[in-house]
Amino acid sequence: MGYVKWSYKTLNQFCSDVFEKFGFDQTDSNTIKDVLLSADLLGIESHGMQRMVRYYKGIEKGIIHPKEKPEVVFETPISAVVDGHAGMGQLIAAFSMKKAIEKAKKVGVGIVSVRNSNHFGIAGYYAKMASDEGLIGLSCTNSEAIMVPTYGRKAMIGSNPIAIAAPAEPYPFLFDASTTVVTRGKLEMYNKSGKPLPDNWALDENGRPSNDAPHVLANIAGKLGGGIMPLGGASMVTGSHKGYGWGMVAELFSSMLSLGTPSDETCTFPDKTGICHGFIAINPKFFGDEADFKSHLSEFLKRLRESPKADGQDKIYTHGEKEVFARKDRLENGIPVNDNTMVELKDLCDYLHLDFAHYFKGYQIHKDPKFFDSNY
Repeated sequence: MGYVKWSYKTLNQFCSDVFEKFGFDQTDSNTIKDVLLSADLLGIESHGMQRMVRYYKGIEKGIIHPKEKPEVVFETPISAVVDGHAGMGQLIAAFSMKKAIEKAKKVGVGIVSVRNSNHFGIAGYYAKMASDEGLIGLSCTNSEAIMVPTYGRKAMIGSNPIAIAAPAEPYPFLFDASTTVVTRGKLEMYNKSGKPLPDNWALDENGRPSNDAPHVLANIAGKLGGGIMPLGGASMVTGSHKGYGWGMVAELFSSMLSLGTPSDETCTFPDKTGICHGFIAINPKFFGDEADFKSHLSEFLKRLRESPKADGQDKIYTHGEKEVFARKDRLENGIPVNDNTMVELKDLCDYLHLDFAHYFKGYQIHKDPKFFDSNY
């Protein structure tokens, strides 16, 4: 299957209408679609339009509760615990990071741990919320168990991404990465494209390496064993224990501090996922002059970019730089969407009684009978 490009304006209007149809007011719809489309604009296809089916199915099945609002259930001057009541993950996450930012501006640091939420999109969005305010931001989340711990054969930890952002020139520092080799969404994209998985990504139910995307995804969905390798692969020799350990760090700040649901128990309930998040904001003013901090970081990032290149290479990127270029390109030239994702968007339109052809003029559905719906 191939790709078709759509303008940001087209996808923005489509998302706006979809989320308002689901009952979100305009403010909340804008937040959700901004997180979603930011992923596609930054080149993170696994968490962009192809995630629409996850939210659609979650609402349809009663796992996501659109009318619920996040509630602070414990609070101190520097910390808070938020119960999301199974609402929309993007709204819960934005609410919680705003609270961490407010605290950091007052007392230097804000730490907020969240329970009973849902998939919140890209972790980097919330870390960048803090850096846009001149702060250092950290966000993390647990998820349905897809990571097989080092020398195991059963998924016990989620992709558990960790993102950190800080203000710098000419680009902010923005590091956002799962603690698995890749996310589940990346396997879904290979599955939609009918491609075998690269080596050292996934394990079958016996803990053996597998290149079979449909089989691995079916095992994850059915909790039959196997899953995705931690960062570092499947062996301590290649650093598997490091990705496994970082996955646990995300677990500490999300499900442990909030007394929420650990990864291996998320998505096992009939009426919620139980996903948990963690957010931290740190104010550089409490360490000296914030302008000096920004300048100091900017200078080091510049030296990194200008440092000697390996043979055959002409560019060293700093974290967040490629995303700036990707955003510019997609705003000018369109956002690529997989044909199988278009099938999902057509189904979504039918469910909500929206006119697919109104948004995606001239597009003909190309349904692949081999496509495996791995989202639910």
